Amino acid sequence: MKLQGIFPPIATPFDHNGDIYAAKVRHNVEKWNRTGLSGYVVCGSTGESVMLTPEEKFALWGMVAGHAASDKLLIAGTGVESVRETVWLTNRAAEMGYKAAMVRTPHYYKNLIARPEAQMLYFRSVADQSKIPIIIYNWPQTTGVDISADAVAALSEHPNIIAVKESSGNIEKVMQMIREVKPGFQVLVGSAPTLWPSLLMGACGAILAYANAAPFSTLAIWEAYRTRDEAAGKDWQARIARAAVLVTVKYGIPGLKYAMDLNGYYGGPPRLPLTPPSPEARCEIEEAFRDLKG
Repeated sequence: MKLQGIFPPIATPFDHNGDIYAAKVRHNVEKWNRTGLSGYVVCGSTGESVMLTPEEKFALWGMVAGHAASDKLLIAGTGVESVRETVWLTNRAAEMGYKAAMVRTPHYYKNLIARPEAQMLYFRSVADQSKIPIIIYNWPQTTGVDISADAVAALSEHPNIIAVKESSGNIEKVMQMIREVKPGFQVLVGSAPTLWPSLLMGACGAILAYANAAPFSTLAIWEAYRTRDEAAGKDWQARIARAAVLVTVKYGIPGLKYAMDLNGYYGGPPRLPLTPPSPEARCEIEEAFRDLKG
């Protein structure tokens, strides 16, 4: 399975009662269908998956699968703390037509799960029982747990673990993974501010929250890489730098959803306890996205 290109981990549309807004799921997916995005990750961190019940995840997986174009690869975010529930969610997603599962590092019992041997046991146990391939998801800034490049290299030997999404933004770590993983194992990045250099280092693609709001700018970087247009790649990377930081690092999901509203997608409100961005934050986001429309 090839994971090349740009995938948005899609934001979950909620109405003002806090319920999943089915009409806006369709609106966003059909609009993204008209782009060159490679597929969609559904119920990742950007989708506020930790705020969703299992029944809501099933509903959202079904909605996106029903509206996605046939050429879009569907990936389900299924990682939770226990092996048992992660396997259950993964196999349910497989039954609904999802082709791979993105599984984040468990992190609640940090003092126990931070050890490489515990992390490898978790991912191998999930992969052993899953009906679809597994993508390791590492985002230490949020989870507080960082899986090492050495552990990823060891896990790459498992036949049902096919890729890693490395969201730390650490280029040196990405380079080490690319050098040490088994041939054919795929390294994707999750940091828009380092997209161009990561591709140059050998990353096969990216899963980017920022792509929810401005997919064409990330696709421009991908095309520049694919056609070896260094000047265009550097130019587009510079253009998105500030906006990407605002909607990932500084203001997070509420800021991203506001940027989606600005660009013709539906972002809407985040789920409590997250709150919409302040008037000052909205002004800053508007300025950063002024030339990144569509």
